[in-house]
Amino acid sequence: MAQTGTFGDKIFRSVLIVAATSILLIVAGMILMMVLNSWPTIERYGVGFLTGAEWKPSRYEFGALPFIYGTVVSSLIALVISVPISLGIAIFLVEQAPKKIAAPIAFMVELLAAIPSVVYGLWGIFVLAPFVRDYLGVFLKNYFGWLPLFQGRLTGIGMLTAGIILALMITPIITAVVRDVLEAVPTTQREAALALGATDWEKTQIVLGNAASGIAGAVVLGLGRALGETMAVTMVIGNSPQISPSLFEPAYTIASVLAANFAEATDRLYLSALIEMGLVLFLVTFVVNAFAKLLVMRVARQRGTAGHV
Repeated sequence: MAQTGTFGDKIFRSVLIVAATSILLIVAGMILMMVLNSWPTIERYGVGFLTGAEWKPSRYEFGALPFIYGTVVSSLIALVISVPISLGIAIFLVEQAPKKIAAPIAFMVELLAAIPSVVYGLWGIFVLAPFVRDYLGVFLKNYFGWLPLFQGRLTGIGMLTAGIILALMITPIITAVVRDVLEAVPTTQREAALALGATDWEKTQIVLGNAASGIAGAVVLGLGRALGETMAVTMVIGNSPQISPSLFEPAYTIASVLAANFAEATDRLYLSALIEMGLVLFLVTFVVNAFAKLLVMRVARQRGTAGHV
């Protein structure tokens, strides 16, 4: 019986090792495939591919800078809008709301994460874009039109609309992670603060300070989702490869150009350029998510240390 058990343990361990290493092999295989298929543009354009501002496939001019710009700016807009809202929701659910109120609100937040991105895109086209064109854009232009960010034509389709859509899509992710991080802060810290005469706001400040690394990880995790979002952004950003300081102007992101142009890329060099942009997006998203994971793990270790104390 002992030999049978030992043999079975070896089989079980081998299966687990194969399952674990398969993930590493898949990731390595994806990177290798994209490097090999994008090698023609890497060899021909080098670093100039990332710094070039012209995208004219008919002339074999491939510059990824407008797409990198659109990806970064739309994601930053999303973070500026989403982070305060997500923090407010998470703090309310953990620190203030009774359970009978917190449960339905948490359910609605989680429901937002389950909505397909194409539905967000349709909502953006038929509801958000007209609102930005007729109300929000007019307000920003009237009161802040002296800034280059809020100049230009108002069509409702552009960088600002894409940023708002992304903010809605990453809010559930940031809220969920921040909620878990706040719940990980030991209750004894809250009780100690209240025992010393701290107000609810002062107690919340202490909790946020202890959870700062985890909150940063949640924000970076939301950024990773925003960087790679495709369908909803493609439907509302305008899909124009330009670099404009105005948030009202159409733009392009790496994910949206891949979705919109991959089927048309019949030329080998054109296809190689698209795959290289996919490689850039993959590496950026991979690094961002790894950084977020490290920050969240740091909070978990701090919680374990506090628990032993």
